[in-house]
Amino acid sequence: MDWFDKIESVSNKQQFLEFVNLLSADYKKNRDEWENKSIDLFLQAIEGWMEDMEGFYENSGLDTPKNIDWNFLANMLYVGKIYE
Repeated sequence: MDWFDKIESVSNKQQFLEFVNLLSADYKKNRDEWENKSIDLFLQAIEGWMEDMEGFYENSGLDTPKNIDWNFLANMLYVGKIYE
């Protein structure tokens, strides 16, 4: 599976949900391939990547997204803590 192709194909809620399900299934099947095997390491990796995301996009020859809804992302991460 080409993860970058999957990421590029996400443009709506349904595709995002499918992507999250693919990640979850991949974690269950290929846990040894994941660098971040705990929630704290996973969140630290997100934080580290976000701090350097401009460099990632620049080095990849891509435009850095300009209209990121930071409040929505914060809510999405938080509800992962409390939603049943």
